[in-house]
Amino acid sequence: MIESAQPARIDPIGLTRQLCEIESTTYHEGAVGDFLAEFLSGCGWDVEKTPVPQPVESACAGARWNVYAGIADHAPDLVFSTHMDTVPPYIPFTEDAEFLYGRGVSDAKGIIAAQIAAAEALRTEGFRIGLLFVSGEERDSAGAKVANLAPKPSRFLVNGEPTDNRLALASKGALRAVFRATGKMAHSAYPELGDSAVHKLVEVLGRVLAIPLPVLEDVGPSTLNIGQIHGGHAPNVIADKAEAQVLVRLIGDSAPVRAALVQACAGLAEVDFTLEIPFVRLRAVEGLPTMIAKFTTDIPQLSNWGEPLLLGPGSIHVAHTPHERLAKRELLEAVELYIQVAKRLLQ
Repeated sequence: MIESAQPARIDPIGLTRQLCEIESTTYHEGAVGDFLAEFLSGCGWDVEKTPVPQPVESACAGARWNVYAGIADHAPDLVFSTHMDTVPPYIPFTEDAEFLYGRGVSDAKGIIAAQIAAAEALRTEGFRIGLLFVSGEERDSAGAKVANLAPKPSRFLVNGEPTDNRLALASKGALRAVFRATGKMAHSAYPELGDSAVHKLVEVLGRVLAIPLPVLEDVGPSTLNIGQIHGGHAPNVIADKAEAQVLVRLIGDSAPVRAALVQACAGLAEVDFTLEIPFVRLRAVEGLPTMIAKFTTDIPQLSNWGEPLLLGPGSIHVAHTPHERLAKRELLEAVELYIQVAKRLLQ
């Protein structure tokens, strides 16, 4: 522990409001990163902004960053972290006496505000705390991958996602697969002259849906979703190409699932695996409620930042929806919970 000047007192509700009024859908995190860097610097934190490259298709979206805040000349023992980006579309912020509403209130700008408020309180008591806010979690964890190349030597990483203020004992992984079928165009009145890529793809997807997926007793089943299908040109044209995107939620090694997906398209289509995030088990803290996160997080991409925990206010069931909301009471409780967890880990 270290001696520290008295930090500013943070209003997490007011800070959430300020953050949510800045649109930061994935690839457009620059402005919210600038705001956080200035805000944290004004509170006396030593702030670093690290560029996160844009993919080619979004290069015109402008600069974006990771923002790290720490105590000058001291390595952190514990780092709070979450992401600055949100899913589209942007939903303007509103509130009433009980709830905050809008894009990012639960995933994850309310979490940012709670973590900053907790870090300020812990810094006051002399704990060595850091804050890491990254870009790109909602798409490909680009910011986390950049951050993992230059980690701070922290003992613990407390990652924030909406877990209803319960510690996650595990987080499912993800395997994204793209199936592509090709055929030959012809007039639909003469199907014998063509070769339908759509028909091939439909047969492949039928096989995919029939794949038996693994189950873990303490975690639950692996699940599969066919999220997108594209193909053909018109109802009266035999389709020469078709594509489908599939996402599997992993609960273990991806190899058997990959093999089953390859087998499902044998002779009919090709499959490319475009993203994999591994399944992870996480530690509990005695006496605190727990849950299983059926979603993925940045944790696998932040492996160099210390032993991970997953905890945050808000419900994943309203994140990514038009009805995203966060109870003010739950946000304030998260601040105290983050402080409690940090002290339990560090003392």
